[in-house]
Amino acid sequence: MKGLLRWLRFNAVGAAGILVQLGVLAGLTTGLGLHYLVATACAVEAAVIHNFLWHQRWTWADRKGGSAAARLLRFNLTTGAVSIFSNLVLMSLLVGWAGLPYLAANLVSIAITSVVNYLLADRLVFTALE
Repeated sequence: MKGLLRWLRFNAVGAAGILVQLGVLAGLTTGLGLHYLVATACAVEAAVIHNFLWHQRWTWADRKGGSAAARLLRFNLTTGAVSIFSNLVLMSLLVGWAGLPYLAANLVSIAITSVVNYLLADRLVFTALE
């Protein structure tokens, strides 16, 4: 039951993170005219920081120990790196090759990456013993 609750919290935070990511992506692409891949990298990092803050305070709040700075570094080096890499590769394929609109392609990229990110966060970032 505890695992299911954590998974649901992870997805709730992720849903809010999707809004952050799509908002930043649209703002940088449409609003500022940045190339969609540059905007994607910036948008993913904004969502990574947003998600870390909520995961630290809510999703994995029961796992104490260690500094928040160390966890943020691990979060960025694991889920952040996976998210940025996979989003850039998938966006390049889905927008550049398949011709999908960039916001739809970004939603597909996020969905593909989410399970891996949960496992990385649960097993490597928010560990109980630090």
